Amino acid sequence: MSSAEPLRQAYFIIVAFVAAGFAHSAWLGSRLSKRLSIPLDGGATFRGRRIFGDNKTVRGFAVMIPAAAIAFGVLFTVINNITPSAVAGLWPLTLRGYIALGAWAGLGFMLGELPNSFVKRQLDIAPGRPPRGRVAAVVSFIVDRLDSIVGMLLAITIAAPTPWMTWLLVIVIGPGIHLGFSALLYKLGVKERAA
Repeated sequence: MSSAEPLRQAYFIIVAFVAAGFAHSAWLGSRLSKRLSIPLDGGATFRGRRIFGDNKTVRGFAVMIPAAAIAFGVLFTVINNITPSAVAGLWPLTLRGYIALGAWAGLGFMLGELPNSFVKRQLDIAPGRPPRGRVAAVVSFIVDRLDSIVGMLLAITIAAPTPWMTWLLVIVIGPGIHLGFSALLYKLGVKERAA
């Protein structure tokens, strides 16, 4: 078992999540996905405010988890078939292990958004809207780009030890990609704002 290579792991995560992100965006832009627009909180409230709001629904989870699982499995298979030595710097897992890790990472990605949504609802910030005030808007923008990435990295690290340098690389590169997908979802009419 060789040691992990953070850059290789970071690229693997990013490429896999870009693929899963395209599937996620296509799904959310489809009419079929609207059937699963069931709020995760079921309309429940805390302190008289919605827990997550209407924007956090089953439909995102329905595709991101399997899309990430498939992306991890396919990417591992491609790398292993083209350059088997490159797999050594990743995680010491089988194909099934990569598929499971991808599903777990997809779940972490989706769950990572929920605490931020909860806090925003408790602060009376409407779903899909920025908070008032310049500082609050900047903080919200940064947290919106990082929350799901941190959730995904936590999930991966729980399942397969991941060095801090992999975290750093994904956190530096990932938010720009996340912003690109937010803009794509805005163009598809899924989100109310591009950022």
